[in-house]
Amino acid sequence: MARKEFELELKHATQITPSTRHFVFDRVDGEPVKFTPGQFIMTHFEMDETTHQRSYSLATMPSQSTSFEISVSYVEGGRGTRLLWGLNPGDRIVGSGPYGRFVLRKEQVRTYYLVGTGTGVAPYRTMLPELAERIRTEHLRVHLLLGVREPAELLYGEEWVAFMRANPGFDFTACYSRVIPEEPQHWERKGYVQHVLADMDLHPKDDIVYLCGNPNMVDQAVELLTTNKGYSPYDIRREKYV
Repeated sequence: MARKEFELELKHATQITPSTRHFVFDRVDGEPVKFTPGQFIMTHFEMDETTHQRSYSLATMPSQSTSFEISVSYVEGGRGTRLLWGLNPGDRIVGSGPYGRFVLRKEQVRTYYLVGTGTGVAPYRTMLPELAERIRTEHLRVHLLLGVREPAELLYGEEWVAFMRANPGFDFTACYSRVIPEEPQHWERKGYVQHVLADMDLHPKDDIVYLCGNPNMVDQAVELLTTNKGYSPYDIRREKYV
């Protein structure tokens, strides 16, 4: 089946960390944005006499809005970066989708461990409304672990903390690989996110792990979970950002 492409018009872009921008696009055709939390869209463009495509996880809350939101890290020399960083409000690009199966499922689970590095945390932002409802009605527990180099790179940090305070049953841990505040909050830790995950009390029969972001993190986390925690590789849900 041929993909259905549509035009996206940049509404605005905001620098949310020193290396990351949050982009908001409107569908030009006015169609509502329909997607399952965790999915991504594809952008299609011509550059250097070649056709390119880049995939970006949606970071917007599910609604009947006509807007797509994505968070994108700056990549030196990257064509996707050149495209997006060169846009001004009102400029248009071509998109398609949504795609992907990195989504929550209707299943019996005690705890979700949602692990991300950098913009790999974006899919989890879209899942918050469903998680809040399931925490309330199913007594589900959720632990979000976000790995970044330093506090300045913490994406949507205030949102995670606010959600944690409003939803007993949700925990958030920020894992800093390089720099930690002199007086860290109770939710801040030093170390790589995969190592922090491996130190937790996980139970393969009851707990499900999602991994999204840096391929090295994903591979190392899978190795730690399968070697030390008794997980099968087929029971770990993952999405690598290259």
